Amino acid sequence: MSKKQNVTEDAIEFIESVSYDKLPAEALRIGKRCMVDTLGLYLAGGLEHSVKMLAKDAVETGGREDAYVIAAGKKKVPAALAARVLATAGHAHDWDDTQVSHDPAHVYGLLTHPSCPPLTSALVMSQKLGNVDGRTFMTAFQTGFEVECKISEWMKPVHYRRGHHTSGTVGTFGAAATAAKLLGLKGETLAHALGIAASLAAGIRCNFGTMTKPLHVGRAAENGVTAALLAARGFTADPTALDGPWGFFSVMGEGATEEKFVQGFGKTDYTIVNPGVSIKPYPSGILTHQSMDAMMTLVLRHDLKPEEIVSIRFYAGKNIIEPIRYPVAANHLQAKFSMPALLCMIALKRRASHHEFMDDFVAGPAMQDLQRRTSVHLDAEIDAKGYDLIRSRIEVETKDGRNLIEWADERYRGGPLNPINDADLEAKFRMCAEGAIDDKAQAHLLASVAGLEKLANATALADAMIYDAI
Repeated sequence: MSKKQNVTEDAIEFIESVSYDKLPAEALRIGKRCMVDTLGLYLAGGLEHSVKMLAKDAVETGGREDAYVIAAGKKKVPAALAARVLATAGHAHDWDDTQVSHDPAHVYGLLTHPSCPPLTSALVMSQKLGNVDGRTFMTAFQTGFEVECKISEWMKPVHYRRGHHTSGTVGTFGAAATAAKLLGLKGETLAHALGIAASLAAGIRCNFGTMTKPLHVGRAAENGVTAALLAARGFTADPTALDGPWGFFSVMGEGATEEKFVQGFGKTDYTIVNPGVSIKPYPSGILTHQSMDAMMTLVLRHDLKPEEIVSIRFYAGKNIIEPIRYPVAANHLQAKFSMPALLCMIALKRRASHHEFMDDFVAGPAMQDLQRRTSVHLDAEIDAKGYDLIRSRIEVETKDGRNLIEWADERYRGGPLNPINDADLEAKFRMCAEGAIDDKAQAHLLASVAGLEKLANATALADAMIYDAI
């Protein structure tokens, strides 16, 4: 890469210079929506067994009382450790938002879950610092969001195809940029923070469908915060770690799509605005949602009862079939990456919320029987159309001899072309918060986000999420 294409330098310049007054109004509006969505997911995730284990481990490890441990009441631990637990909770249901791209060469898995790493970083660092107002909080969040998404956009698809999990790898930069912004890091010190983050970034796809998949995002937040805090102490790293033959782009993805570098960080459009962000209607991989909506349409249109179904056949390209890999899900974690499980869930329950993603239900006789009568097929014609959109077809054979067919809508629900409205977003938040915090605390948290620009101290957000589940 030439000097004029030094991405690390561009990132440093952006992180140093971005301010609340420079943020587009639409970025601020969408940013609040992403916060509402992610805050609800923290609350729901804290009730998960895997997160409870992490919370107990964090409390037992202990240390400086920087920030609350989610689901552990008022217990506090060092910021990076708190970030590990909080971000894992945010990704525990695989229900957090997803970056959008218009690049037809991209595979959807290459795109990151953008909000969780920087928002986690902002939440724990604002508690550690104690003097972060709402505008500063939003600015730091937007900074990390933009850095994370642009790096992800510029990565080549080989990064994901090789088996890296982008939310774990690139998410580290989002958390690092947010923490660095709040710490006021500049110049060489800021470069070192990004360099440390580059070496800490990790996450491999073999752990999809296990507790470790959401831990990738937890570690991204933890490592990003750690990178910024170490750099602030004077810890050094390569100051151009995104660039060069041994830099992040080359090592992790065989280079980058250099012609995209003219987009810059926040120079033309912020990614959060254009191409935008998808807020998920279902707690599973974004690649599954169009097909789940198609199954829902088929079931409701024909008033299809589970006992009427002989078999379900699912047709798609490699972009869905490769990562959504479990032919029969044995538990709720595998179900998030099993097309038969997701289609059967809707056929049986006519919905798919985190209440359906329970081990007892997924492993139960009805789900196991119908999954085994559901087949997945690689469709060469669908695959040949490319991966710019998520395409699939569902065929259901019924006992009375019908063959019901439904194609997935390419304008997927939750994406920028068909977004979830504010009322449905609030309903999702409240459903996630149920069992964690009461209605009064939910209303307070929603009001705090709505009036974020007037919030004197962003610790109010963390204060509203206190509950004890361990």
